[in-house]
Amino acid sequence: MDQSNRTEVEVFSELSELCASPGYLHAIAYFCFRDNTIRYGDVITAEDVLEQFGMEKLVRTEISTLIGLACKGNLSAEMQTPETVQRNIDKTEVLLKEIHQSMMPDMKEMFDPEQASNPNFNPFKNGAALREAIFYGGESAYHFQYRDLSSLKYRSDSDWLSCNKGFSAENSILTIAAIQELQNRKINEFIPSLDISDPSSWTALDAYKFTAEEVSTEACIELDIVTKVIESFVSPIGMSDFTSLDDFNPKNAYPIIKFTDTEYLLLQNYSLVEALYETPFFWFYEDKKYRSTAMKNRGDFTESFSAQRLMHVFGEKNVFLNVEIIDSKKNTAGEIDVLIVYANRVIILQAKSKKLTIASRKGNDLSLRDDFKKAVQDAYDQAYSCATLITDLNYKLIDDRGNELEIERNFSEIYPFCVVSDHYPALSFQARQFLNFKDTEVIKPPFVMDVFFLDVATEMLESPLHFLSYVNRRADYSDKILSTRELTILSYHLKKNLWVDNEYTMMHLGDDICADLDLAMLVRRCEVPGEKTPEGILTKFTDTSVGRLISQIEKQEDPGTIDLGFMLLLLSEDTVNQLNTGIDHIAKLALNDHKCHDLTIAIGMGSTGLTVHCNSDPMEVAGPKLKRHVEIRKYSQKAKEWFGICIDPETKKLKFGLKLLYEWEQSDEFDEILTDAPKPQRKINIGTVVKGRKIGRNEICPCGSGVKYKKCCLN
Repeated sequence: MDQSNRTEVEVFSELSELCASPGYLHAIAYFCFRDNTIRYGDVITAEDVLEQFGMEKLVRTEISTLIGLACKGNLSAEMQTPETVQRNIDKTEVLLKEIHQSMMPDMKEMFDPEQASNPNFNPFKNGAALREAIFYGGESAYHFQYRDLSSLKYRSDSDWLSCNKGFSAENSILTIAAIQELQNRKINEFIPSLDISDPSSWTALDAYKFTAEEVSTEACIELDIVTKVIESFVSPIGMSDFTSLDDFNPKNAYPIIKFTDTEYLLLQNYSLVEALYETPFFWFYEDKKYRSTAMKNRGDFTESFSAQRLMHVFGEKNVFLNVEIIDSKKNTAGEIDVLIVYANRVIILQAKSKKLTIASRKGNDLSLRDDFKKAVQDAYDQAYSCATLITDLNYKLIDDRGNELEIERNFSEIYPFCVVSDHYPALSFQARQFLNFKDTEVIKPPFVMDVFFLDVATEMLESPLHFLSYVNRRADYSDKILSTRELTILSYHLKKNLWVDNEYTMMHLGDDICADLDLAMLVRRCEVPGEKTPEGILTKFTDTSVGRLISQIEKQEDPGTIDLGFMLLLLSEDTVNQLNTGIDHIAKLALNDHKCHDLTIAIGMGSTGLTVHCNSDPMEVAGPKLKRHVEIRKYSQKAKEWFGICIDPETKKLKFGLKLLYEWEQSDEFDEILTDAPKPQRKINIGTVVKGRKIGRNEICPCGSGVKYKKCCLN
């Protein structure tokens, strides 16, 4: 039979038979050990993490499928010969590759020539195309996030759990954490045991077995409570409803297997912590009396967690929960879940708790769109409506305590955030295809994410400047970057400084780019030895003049200063190096001769730029001198925007700064000044070099300040 033409149903049927064969559990244990274990020496490195992205690795959804199929019949753990186990492994990989190929939609159907002339035609909106991305897309959450966020998510439901399940939320988290620690230790013991055991007996299966007594000892929790937690995540063997790849797989919601009367089996710890985060809500939902309370607690968690993480960046005074927008008749015109106001920037965050349904996972077009509307589109529509209202001073903003917010509302940028509380497969990719949005000069394109990404972004970008700079670029590049995971885009930014040149229409980022961020989060949250921050924008210029300027700017909540910080963070590494060299040079000159020295850098084909003065002059002297110089430089470049800063020659610290923002207009005065001024010889000019003649004392100073040479740089 020509296997290349087989349907997904046919391949899945053969895979089901293979998973039901005697001793197949040993093959699954091998895959779990090979593909879910990071091996490292004394210190974990990005290269160690990168091995998890190998093309030969199975993704977690594939392994979960194998586990689900193996549990459809009577589990058999009888030992097989190494040759039999290897045949099962090889056959499984072949069948999974065939299934993956069968899921790929026909390219001729996707790119129908008859539709090519239709400007609204998008082949990636097709459910069949999205189905593959949903099943094979990377995980949006780290395992430790599911564990840690569960503590916050179910804190308000702990009484229900105690009364109805016999354990508290904290009991469940400690028990599941103990299972992970126990299995990690067994896996570490398994590796050296291979050197002293008979190869015919090699199997990783025992490393994934445990007893309630072992977990009770590890967690220091009573055996009865531990047993109740474990049993709450056990599903029966012998199910029959899991008949296709996208069917509900009980082993995702209840991943622990009752192996014997006293022994349990957990093959993927990730599935258990994900179940810890998601499954309890369905217990609550079945209790009709508690259902509404559970729904409220779920929504409150998403909003409060988002607010807490953003307070970590912007401070408590800049973050507001449940803000009502009231019109002149005291009617509610809009509601904002979380509002962040920093300088003249605003984030409007709207949270939703909608999951992707089974029908959507199967590629049903109508279901996909309906799920997306409820999870993201509705949140965006609400955010955009509120964004238009908060700029209108006829509306009042009332916080959750009934007080009117007394804030300056001359906003330069408003960022709508749409945040979902659960893992929503291929969220970034779906947002690109389905989200309908409008943007204005002030209201930027939306940023769609889940709570897990928000947690990571606020962990890595801890200052308002770095966070807003990334949000600004991510919003502006929303139609230029293609990735299945938001984490991948953030990881690229941390390493390379996110930038897409205008000549490119699309940049695709592979999941392996995320290895550096994965490592940093493991080190920070799991206390493994390694680098806590990827080498890149957060580390390269820390101890340089530009790096110190950025550190100063980060501490100032001023609109113009934030704009300057944005500009500095946009600079390429080569430009930053030149700027560092230039600042160090003029500071040295100013220390030696006690005069004012300067440098200028034009950015973006001269559309904006920076002029730096270095002197010890008092503000009343240095201020007008810098302003005049900036006016001349801005005019000469016909730029709309230009920055100027004055730094101290001894400390190289920022003394003050200014920003000029207005449209260019022809000026006879400036034209006359520039007639004799030297033309820039380089993109970055360290001081001003004049060739061909000596500058007269009464001539306009060539630095561009607009004053006579004898009253400027000659002094």
